Amino acid sequence: MKKIYVFFLALLLAFVGRAQNEVEMADNFRAEGKIYVVVAVVAVILTGIFIYLFRTEARLKKLEKASA
Repeated sequence: MKKIYVFFLALLLAFVGRAQNEVEMADNFRAEGKIYVVVAVVAVILTGIFIYLFRTEARLKKLEKASA
């Protein structure tokens, strides 16, 4: 699990480092206020993925305990 956290932290740092460059599309989204919609959609999608993964892991642990 620790490796997963390190991977996502490295991925986040890579995106932050890349975001330092000027990107015209991002500037337009920011100027029009649409960047918040993009961030909200990404946050909802990632939250859903994490919830799905944690629930799947819990179910697998339950099945492993039942079979042991």
